[in-house]
Amino acid sequence: MAPQAPQVKPKSSAPIFIIGGVLIAVVLVGWYLISNRTPTTGNNNARPTAGNTNKPPVNPATAPAGAMPTLYAAGGQNAAVVVEEFADFQCAACAGANPVMNEIKSMYGSRIKFVFRNFPLSIPAHDKAYDAAVAVEAAGMQNKFWEFQSQLFNNQKDWSSSPNYRQMWSDYAKNLGLNVDKFTTDMAGLATKGRVNDDMARGRGLGVSSTPSVFINGVLVDFNSMTVSGLKTAIDAELAKGSAPSAPASASPASK
Repeated sequence: MAPQAPQVKPKSSAPIFIIGGVLIAVVLVGWYLISNRTPTTGNNNARPTAGNTNKPPVNPATAPAGAMPTLYAAGGQNAAVVVEEFADFQCAACAGANPVMNEIKSMYGSRIKFVFRNFPLSIPAHDKAYDAAVAVEAAGMQNKFWEFQSQLFNNQKDWSSSPNYRQMWSDYAKNLGLNVDKFTTDMAGLATKGRVNDDMARGRGLGVSSTPSVFINGVLVDFNSMTVSGLKTAIDAELAKGSAPSAPASASPASK
């Protein structure tokens, strides 16, 4: 008899199924992680979502002090409740929030201390924001901080889109009765830029990444609560704590 050819045993399909199962599992896990990731945004324009309230708490005492002295604080300088706003003059949301902030200042008077901080965003759409902050500081050197601030917010669309924005600012200064030569010199000086930089350093220390950002006694307010009623609720809660009496101190000249 002719010798029989050796029989070849069929290979088991088990390893194929195992490998396939592992690959499917990897794909499913990857899909789950991606679909459940917290969305982030690289756009620091006017305002991201109110998700910034999910940031870990920051101790205000460890943050830089910001521009000192606090020349542009409205209300009671020794009030127990401090409302601190970080804003960008080329930010549409900040311009929209400005009437709300003015109403809060008027509503509470000396019962709160309202502090404005410059926080120009470093993005292409806000190419004039830093210079605008410096211009407001220059106006503040002549006790017209709040008035010039109003000019920039109220006319934001005009100067933001104009190549002659610096001349427009000089016109605002003139209309407010400022010494325009001094205004121009102060804009170019280190003192005004230093104040803006100090405010920005404080904002970064507090975790600010978007504008407007408002803190009440060091606690960040959710953007959706940045309304008159929302801010009133938060301020009243702080006043109700009664940790210290609201000292009815006179407002600084710049806040009038």
